[in-house]
Amino acid sequence: MSTPKGYWIGHVTVDDPQAYQAYRVANAAAFDKYGGRFLVRGGPQEVVEGDLRPRAVVIEFPSIEAAHACYLSPEYQHAMSLRTPVSIADLCIVEGWAG
Repeated sequence: MSTPKGYWIGHVTVDDPQAYQAYRVANAAAFDKYGGRFLVRGGPQEVVEGDLRPRAVVIEFPSIEAAHACYLSPEYQHAMSLRTPVSIADLCIVEGWAG
C-alpha cells in the first residue's frame, strides 16, 4: 500500500497583488525542496455553497509529513513573512485519501 499524499488547501484574499509576487517567488524554494506541486493556483472559481476567499490554491506533496515539514521550514516561513502583510489566508494541511 502506498503512502497517502499530503495537500495544502488554501483560500486567500490578496490585498496587494504586486507585493504578493515577492511571496510567489520566495515560496518556490520551499515547494521545490519538499516536492510541492500546484494542482490549483488561483484560477477562476465559482462558489456554489458557503463563503470562500477569492483565490483558491491546492498544493500536492509526496506525503503528509512533507506537507507539514514544508510549512514549518525556514524557507516557507520566510515566504510567509512576505505574504502575511499583503494578504489574508485560510490554510489547512490534509492527508490524501488512500482508498
